[in-house]
Amino acid sequence: MPSDPVRQPPAATPAVWVKICGVRDLATLREVITAGADAVGLNFYTPSPRSVTADVARALSREGAGEIERVGLFVNHPVEWVLATARDCQLDTVQLHGDETVAEIAAVAREFPIIRAFRVGPAGLGPVADELACLDAAGVRLRGALVDAQVAGAYGGTGQRAPWDVLRTGWNRIHWPPLILAGGLTCENVAEAVAAVHPWGVDVAGGVESSKACKDPARVREFVARARGARGQIGAR
Repeated sequence: MPSDPVRQPPAATPAVWVKICGVRDLATLREVITAGADAVGLNFYTPSPRSVTADVARALSREGAGEIERVGLFVNHPVEWVLATARDCQLDTVQLHGDETVAEIAAVAREFPIIRAFRVGPAGLGPVADELACLDAAGVRLRGALVDAQVAGAYGGTGQRAPWDVLRTGWNRIHWPPLILAGGLTCENVAEAVAAVHPWGVDVAGGVESSKACKDPARVREFVARARGARGQIGAR
């Protein structure tokens, strides 16, 4: 009588990638690393209250080397400055969050992995699809596509929620880059967001702060844990 086949355990569901953006000091960086986040965002956009100087970013990058992915956030900076800063600060990844052209994105992508930020509003995903097609034609393969809410006059950090329904039903998960959900995420709603949208990653800044630009270590830990737990619940369905 043949023996029963060995039952294999189900494949593990990958944990959601978590980025904590807008870190400005070494103590907070250590808290983010200890919490288990995958990436830290260093913001070079000077109008933002979460921005850092190149000197501070360099020190933070040295501290995080080998322990966390170091992502530099740039908004409409000249390509030469982006590349020089990314090299000098030894960044792992560049996040382009402004109105950069396909040619500018391609120039940076020749040296660094790129996260491209998109702001999605009433026009839906049509503009995203158009730009992704142009980037594909230019040979640019993004590390991820970060989707934030579209708010007039702002490049992000508004605390407004991105359109979850649009992303859940309209994101082309086969042909488009991994989806990183941003916009209005908090400890209280990140599990709901992951369950609703099924993103590859999540990005948060204000949602883990005790006051403007000041990260709360307890909220950072809670956010990471809830994001990871939500992905586990999806895998168990």
